[in-house]
Amino acid sequence: MTGPDKNLTTEQVTNHIFPVWTYSYICVLVPVFLLTDWLRYKPVVVFQCVNLFVTTALLLWLKSVPAMQVMQFFYGVVTASEVAYFSYIYSVVDLKRYRKATSYSRSVQLLGNTVGSVLGQLLVSFNLMSYNNILVFTLVLTSIALLTSCLLPMPQQSMYFHRKHTGQKTVTEFPQRHDDGTGDTTEHPSGSTLSFNGDENVERRGETEDAAEKGKDEKGPQVVDSEELVGAETCGKVLLQLWGDFRQCYSSRELLYWSVWWAMATCGYNQVINYVQVLWEHVQPSQNFTVYNGGVEAASNLFGAAAAYSIGFTEVRWEQWGELALGGFSGLGAVGLFLMTFMGNIWVCYIGYIIFKFLYMLLITIAMYQIAADLTMERYALVFGANNFGALVLQTIITSVVVDGKGLGLDIKTQFTIYSSYFMVIAVVFSLRGMFIIWRAQRSSKDFSPSVKNEPPDCE
Repeated sequence: MTGPDKNLTTEQVTNHIFPVWTYSYICVLVPVFLLTDWLRYKPVVVFQCVNLFVTTALLLWLKSVPAMQVMQFFYGVVTASEVAYFSYIYSVVDLKRYRKATSYSRSVQLLGNTVGSVLGQLLVSFNLMSYNNILVFTLVLTSIALLTSCLLPMPQQSMYFHRKHTGQKTVTEFPQRHDDGTGDTTEHPSGSTLSFNGDENVERRGETEDAAEKGKDEKGPQVVDSEELVGAETCGKVLLQLWGDFRQCYSSRELLYWSVWWAMATCGYNQVINYVQVLWEHVQPSQNFTVYNGGVEAASNLFGAAAAYSIGFTEVRWEQWGELALGGFSGLGAVGLFLMTFMGNIWVCYIGYIIFKFLYMLLITIAMYQIAADLTMERYALVFGANNFGALVLQTIITSVVVDGKGLGLDIKTQFTIYSSYFMVIAVVFSLRGMFIIWRAQRSSKDFSPSVKNEPPDCE
């Protein structure tokens, strides 16, 4: 947008165009979330492809600031609709295959980002295509994705609005909690949803004989007619169900602390990745330098994926050391941002960005594991969505005050100074809490360890 095709200024892009994405995202996120379930996922997936096509077309053919603001609005709808894709995946696979489905979906998403970044970098570096021609190529790929989305099968049920009514019996269990504070991790059959009765969570199992067998635990299953369970068909009841389940999930103090870090760190991460290319343009104008932004994005994606993958093979007591890791690594990320801001060298900026993104992907994976350890599969979307919504609220506040031209409208270097300081505050808070948790754990182990002085003498 700051090149000769659009000829917009950095101030217009940073302070007047980019903030529209944040505002539109937060405005449409909750309605899209509810529509996704009500329309049974596929229509919203198609709708997302349409909006992505419109976004790319506006970016290609229009030039003015108001037109680019409209483009950012449509892009906000695109990002808010991303929940429909993953919800659709979960609706058409068996629940015990959720982990593989998640792995495949994330891998494909990473592959697309990486291939797109590398391809874009090659096309620019070797002068094979102009930016406008790259946008035309993007329109072709988006059109293929749109046609593909129309061919997807339509799910017959969803989590809240559309549930399968049968005359069979449904086994309902109350989730067990073990002595170590973790929830029951037994894999459940597909088609399960959540119902909320008062302040008590009930997990609704599938309607197969396997579900009945799995429901036979020490507490014994409660068999009730499925018509009594399948009720929340109206929007009001669904909202009450979501609110009740939300309160139940966040009653865990540990989950709450990890979620607070999630929201705060994701807010800062989104701000960094949204505006980092403006910083790079400030440090080294693209007219005087062959940019390697695409290659850097590809490298950061691969390093981030390696970090996320490595967590699954790391034997660490994250319940004890996790919050100290959140604080320490957040501090290193803040150092990377400070280097990007004040060194004034594009290669230092690139390296700092890769380090920052690597550490965020590492920590967000740890947070996801810790939060998911005490949740049933159906509650993942609710808690993860609530955490991201909290991040978006914080991001909207920061954008309106720091970035927006109607607010302070600060320059890009000052903005990144604020983002660096923001992550340093996160690092200090969680480092202190992490050290307190370790101190408390060590003190508890000493209190419960047997005293050597009081042991009887050895008769031998």
